[in-house]
Amino acid sequence: MSFISPGSVVWFEIGTADTAAVRDFYGPLLGWTFETDHDSSTDGRVYTRVIAPGAPWPMGAIEQGGTGGEVINLSVLSADVERLEKLGATVVVPPTAVGDVTVFARLRDPLGNAFALFSRTTSQKLEERAASTEEHIEQAAHAPAPGSFAWFEIGTTDPQATREFYEAAFGWRFEKDDSAGGKPYFNVFTGNPFPSGGMYDHSSGPGGADYVMPSFLVTDVPATVTEATAGGAAVEHGPDGNPDGLVFARLKDPDGNRFGLFAMPAAPVQG
Repeated sequence: MSFISPGSVVWFEIGTADTAAVRDFYGPLLGWTFETDHDSSTDGRVYTRVIAPGAPWPMGAIEQGGTGGEVINLSVLSADVERLEKLGATVVVPPTAVGDVTVFARLRDPLGNAFALFSRTTSQKLEERAASTEEHIEQAAHAPAPGSFAWFEIGTTDPQATREFYEAAFGWRFEKDDSAGGKPYFNVFTGNPFPSGGMYDHSSGPGGADYVMPSFLVTDVPATVTEATAGGAAVEHGPDGNPDGLVFARLKDPDGNRFGLFAMPAAPVQG
């Protein structure tokens, strides 16, 4: 199956009134670089691509001047706005064409979490981009580099409603994560044989929250958390760990947007 098949989470966007502030926070923290997308910067919006260290292609963008306020959206490859409304989603921005390349829409799920839909046009320009980046996307999924958008997480106080919506909306599959050390965590499969995200069930624990957020791979979660808080972020959870050595944390950036950090377990020493 293609890594950019319908239902896949393919992008993230940071909506803001101050692109410079977003760049100043995330750039040094995660090693991101940026470039203005002149094809998409229209109608008073300025669209800035976000590129992970060493990556040949952007993984997300900053949008200044849009209608979403200060927010982080995950973008799912889909065009079924009408069907998602029937499933309980609320349309924030209706389907909108961006040049001759893509069509996007912004919605909220039944628990109020923001997400976006992203659909490809049939333009030759986009088909050439898709063909040239499919191999990179597959490699990044198997071996992401530090600073990359390599996971997403849904936090929910109503796991049944969340599962029912995303299963019906995009065909996602949820499986209990037995490596999470007893935490109520579920791996999310978006059509590929391995998970690309997770769902944290906050229905029974204190301080539960509803959110949809990107998570970024780092080499040292505690050190990155310290740097993030020095830059104005607030820690909401962690650093925490699983028995297998995975370390993670959930934070809010200076504008109140949630994001995750995680570091993979250390590779076993070969004897």
